[in-house]
Amino acid sequence: MTKHNFPEIQTERLLLKRLQNTDWEMISFLRSDKDVNKFVKRPTAETKEKALEFIEKISTGIDNQVLYYWKITEKDTSEMIGSICLWNFSEDGKTAEVGYDLSPKYQGKGIMNESLKSVTEFGFQKLNLDLIEAYTHGQNKSSKKLLERNGFALIEGKKDVDNADNIVYALKK
Repeated sequence: MTKHNFPEIQTERLLLKRLQNTDWEMISFLRSDKDVNKFVKRPTAETKEKALEFIEKISTGIDNQVLYYWKITEKDTSEMIGSICLWNFSEDGKTAEVGYDLSPKYQGKGIMNESLKSVTEFGFQKLNLDLIEAYTHGQNKSSKKLLERNGFALIEGKKDVDNADNIVYALKK
């Protein structure tokens, strides 16, 4: 999938589109801010160089069709305010993991709810997924509430081998 045919998703208020190098400052913020990452274990991107390396990694993953990663923008601006992705696809391509983050300035406004609805719909309708999983920290009340509001159910006993603090939710087609 090239830059020319990456699927943009439009919702009532938002436009989800492909990440660009010019988004490096927001990537740096989202991956390095202590509040945003309070419940997430992942490499930071404090510098422009690290942010651009992350963007290049994402771009390569998109081009190799192993992930979908959208920057979230409001329709009236191209400013990135968060991200949402489908990745970690199963070998048979029927299961994927959803991940997301959002600038604290935009939290509590239904933006991630709107984004998650549209991306799960894309996953089931366009990618023909049967199951979408979400790994979230057991103490992340906002994320758990978001997932439950969107029909995700806790998978009792499923462990995240990379983070013992995480619990796993799933949404079936």
